[in-house]
Amino acid sequence: MATTNVRGIRQRTGAVLALALAIAGPTPSEAQSQTGAVHGTVLDQTANAGVAGAQVFVAGTAIGTLTDADGGYTLPGVPAGEQVVTVRLIGYRPTSRSVTVTAGETVTLNFSVEQTAVRWEDRTVTGLAGETPQVRELYAVERAAVGLAATSFMRAYADFNTESYARIEENGFRSVGASPLSTFSIDVDRASYANVRRFIQAGERPPVDAVRIEEMINYFPYAWDSGRNAAGGDHPFEVLTEVWDAPWKPEHRLVRTGLRAPSIDTEDLPPSNLVFLLDVSGSMSSPDKLPLLKKAFALLAEQLRPQDRVAIVVYAGAAGLVLPSTPGNRRARILSAVERLQAGGSTAGGAGIALAYDVAREHFVEDGNNRVILATDGDFNVGASSDAEMVRLIEKERESGIFLTVLGVGTGNLKDSKMEQIADHGNGNFHYVDGLLEARKVLVEEMGGTLFTVAKDVKLQVEFNPARAAAYRLIGYENRLLADEDFNDDTKDAGELGAGHTVTALYEVVPAGLPVPRSVDPLRYQPTAEPRPPVEAPPAEVLPAEALPAAFEDELLYVKVRYKDPDASESRLLAHAVADRARSPSRSCRFAAAVAGFGMLLRDSPHSGGLTPDDVITLAERGRGDDPRGYRGEFIRLVETVRDLDLLGTAAEADDQR
Repeated sequence: MATTNVRGIRQRTGAVLALALAIAGPTPSEAQSQTGAVHGTVLDQTANAGVAGAQVFVAGTAIGTLTDADGGYTLPGVPAGEQVVTVRLIGYRPTSRSVTVTAGETVTLNFSVEQTAVRWEDRTVTGLAGETPQVRELYAVERAAVGLAATSFMRAYADFNTESYARIEENGFRSVGASPLSTFSIDVDRASYANVRRFIQAGERPPVDAVRIEEMINYFPYAWDSGRNAAGGDHPFEVLTEVWDAPWKPEHRLVRTGLRAPSIDTEDLPPSNLVFLLDVSGSMSSPDKLPLLKKAFALLAEQLRPQDRVAIVVYAGAAGLVLPSTPGNRRARILSAVERLQAGGSTAGGAGIALAYDVAREHFVEDGNNRVILATDGDFNVGASSDAEMVRLIEKERESGIFLTVLGVGTGNLKDSKMEQIADHGNGNFHYVDGLLEARKVLVEEMGGTLFTVAKDVKLQVEFNPARAAAYRLIGYENRLLADEDFNDDTKDAGELGAGHTVTALYEVVPAGLPVPRSVDPLRYQPTAEPRPPVEAPPAEVLPAEALPAAFEDELLYVKVRYKDPDASESRLLAHAVADRARSPSRSCRFAAAVAGFGMLLRDSPHSGGLTPDDVITLAERGRGDDPRGYRGEFIRLVETVRDLDLLGTAAEADDQR
């Protein structure tokens, strides 16, 4: 057996504890007279022995500590009054108790905590076979110290948290008789998943409105089986559909609709004219903001070719050009410009965007990839700063044929709602970068899809057959819904599809004859819709005649996709009929359903039925398949963390604690 480096564990633990204390800093309550103290012991419920290294903190404050070798703890400087104290440690169920603190006095509060079967980086916490009790205790303290550092940061700055998210009203069921059409714009943003991951890894439940289920689903790459129900032809992408039984309500159908654009080798991409637009305001000084972005753009610079060009625009109190448009093979010059960047000042976001588009237009490449890459925490506060002003500015600029990618970073003042709107209205996409691995995923592994658009203004319209479906609901895409008449309106903006992108949308369908959840009464003055009689087949370009079912009454729904080529102003149409035949789902369909189910749990969705985190884990394991980058395995570990830390209280409770 390998010898454990006890000194190394202690040194790492001491460093992490120092970080936790530095983050938390002195609490304001310690400087006030109206404070008391809380002390006590944390005992293992089964062994009736002290638990070492448990994290103990006062909810809503930065006051926290770790238990000693005997399970004892002391919390000084606790504000007088009713407080909630929580105990957490990987391997035990989180436990909270209320206590009344009296100024100038010390109150005793003991805990008895219950063990859970928890994994830490795929190693069972209680299973450190062959190690001494001393080593197991040190590992426990080290893990708790890491947790304390993360939660100290979240809680120390809770009072200064100005993160904003657009409110999402979850889609409900719609009657096919009253609303046979469902119309929406595709969404290839992936920001929500990375942001949700950030919260969970810090031991926090994400805000409900930070959970956009369609972005979570589309974060993952999916295998493609063109032998299934697919159509494409001479279009730049294929459409695939699957029908399955909904895992959370088996009597309902789950319909997966997918779009896939073929990948393009990096060397075959057309020339790129890129303008990096970097926020260097004072709010960007923390390590997870500008320093991270500098490393991220260094990764992208390594992928540039001689035929590519890159410029760097920065903005803080004012906007400026720090690197004129430069050939991609001048990497030393590009990286030197990036490295010199420093944060400071207020945020003139509007001026920076205007300058970036000016530079991009000056070096516009015909038939090339012309794009502004905006990287920021979204905290615009000088000049054009309101959401409406920024959207109008971006809508005006997109007419020039220049696309937009938005990279969000940081915690505490992340303006998710603003950045999402800017990306959506700028013919672009939005990503949240929570670390260098995510930066590599977005800017290196997925560079073709992130930076090269193969179809723009992509809209989907699904028509449901009332002979087969009583009701339906679109899972996610709440902020991408369109009016039915917008589908044929080429002036209406919609989402963009990049090379190598796959886009998945899920519908839950109530078969005809079953009760509709939360349905309305039948209409008094209008008859119930009847099945439509057969009509002539669509043109060959839309759907080959031989691909049609024998009778329309066997169809569950009809999918239509309308899109424009990147340099076109008129749209093209691709349509696809879907028969009402459930079949064994692909692994991709199972995994997408698992992600959707997890999103519903995080949102406290009334549509999740009796679904549990264990059900999600089982479903994801069965859909895991090949996972060369480990993204699906990471998702499973996130669900396990939510389960084992018992983060699925009600969303209202989570918001109250925050």
